[in-house]
Amino acid sequence: MISKIGEHFGYPYCHQGDLPDPKFAMGHKCSEFTPPVLNLGAHVAPLGMKFYTGNQFPADYKNNILIAEHGSWNRHKYQGARIVRVIVGPDGKNAKQEVLASGWIEGDQGYLGRPADIILDKDGSILVADDWAGAIYRISYSKK
Repeated sequence: MISKIGEHFGYPYCHQGDLPDPKFAMGHKCSEFTPPVLNLGAHVAPLGMKFYTGNQFPADYKNNILIAEHGSWNRHKYQGARIVRVIVGPDGKNAKQEVLASGWIEGDQGYLGRPADIILDKDGSILVADDWAGAIYRISYSKK
């Protein structure tokens, strides 16, 4: 959350709040910058992000952040390839994440798909573009 004009979050000098860039840190310390509210994890490659503004999912999803994690192309252990939901308090603090959709990694065999972006459909469902499998997935919620 931006709390003042000119606030600096570290890039390219510092990554994830505590990791000085070996090339660009140039004497800067990570403590000089505002740390992230939440670290997503290394190599998950978050490409698409949307705030959930629909009405299909329960009310506690409203204004949560949905992130399409594309996953890394150069790792032996596959990571990302999922949709995460980030819940943040009204003050922009106490962020936590949970997996909303996964299953695009087949053990250590590789990717079955790689979510690239998210849009919301008019009915409140979540549409996920997958540029690896050439597909669009619809995630919906129904009360039973």
